[in-house]
Amino acid sequence: MLTCNSVILIGNLGADPELRYTQSGVPVANFDIAVNRQSKDEVDWFSVVCWQKLAEAVSQYCVKGQTVLVEGRLQTRSYEAKDGSKRRVVEVLAHSVRFGSKPGQGQGGQAPQDDFSGVGGEDDFPF
Repeated sequence: MLTCNSVILIGNLGADPELRYTQSGVPVANFDIAVNRQSKDEVDWFSVVCWQKLAEAVSQYCVKGQTVLVEGRLQTRSYEAKDGSKRRVVEVLAHSVRFGSKPGQGQGGQAPQDDFSGVGGEDDFPF
């Protein structure tokens, strides 16, 4: 049986990444990216999660409005909200984030930021 769970997105950060640490001290970063649809004047929003070294790099080098290329897989998780209702979330678990131009940099000959695609391989996930 063949299966595939792979996602590649190019979009812009909606806000600066949020870096936190688990109780055991493992870094995790969350951010949302906006991806424009080609056929319409609409935007899709995706929640992205990064762990370990990749989380720290994203937190340090990415800012709101910056273009990023995210490679990873979709994951779903469930949790109980404060009001007791059950919630389900679909998010992208990133294994690579490539940094593009920052707001105001433009494309006028500016080189993109460093590529951290080698940071945050599958072995870095704490599960």
